[in-house]
Amino acid sequence: MAKSSPPNVYEAYADQFKKDFTNFLSLRSEELIPQGRMILTISGRINPDPSKNHYGWELLAQSLLGLVAEGLVKESDVDSFNLPFYTPYQGEICEIIEKQGLFDVGKLEIFDVDWDVRDNDKKQDLQISGERIAKAARAISESMLTAHFGGAIIDTLFKRLAIHVAEEYQIMGLENVKNLNIVVSLTKK
Repeated sequence: MAKSSPPNVYEAYADQFKKDFTNFLSLRSEELIPQGRMILTISGRINPDPSKNHYGWELLAQSLLGLVAEGLVKESDVDSFNLPFYTPYQGEICEIIEKQGLFDVGKLEIFDVDWDVRDNDKKQDLQISGERIAKAARAISESMLTAHFGGAIIDTLFKRLAIHVAEEYQIMGLENVKNLNIVVSLTKK
C-alpha cells in the first residue's frame, strides 16, 4: 500500500488482516487454558484512515523504480510486486477481538519507536542511519524480493534504499521518523 493506492487496495489489505488475525486468535486460543494470558505487539497506525499513514515502504518502491530507470529491473516486474504489509488501527484490533469473542482485552497501549536507535547521538551521520534502516528492511523483505526479482539486484537495491532513507531523515528530521507499535494484553475467556 502506498499513499497513492486506491481505496479498494486498502480495503483488500484490511479484509485480509481481519481474516488472518481472526485465524491467529482462534489458533492461539486452542493453546491457552481458560484465563490464560497472551501479550501481542503489533506494528500499527494512529490514524483510522490508512491512506493518511506513512508506510516507509514507498522508499523501497523509489529504489526499485530507480533500478527500472537504469534497465536493471523490468517495470512490469515492479508493477506486479506486492509486499504483504498492513498496519492496523487500534480500533480494528479491538473490533476483531470483540467480534470473535474468545478473549477479553486487558490493556491496550500505543507507543512510538524510532526508525533508528542512534545511541542518543542526535548528530549521527544520516548515511549510517539510512544503512541501519535499510538493513532492517532487508531482513523483513529480502526473501520476497529475491523470489520476485532474483538475487542479482538485492545489494544495489538496499544501497539505494539507504540513500533514500538518509534523504528522508534530512527532510523530516531525525525526531519525526517513527513507527507506531500497539501492545495488547489478552485473557482467554
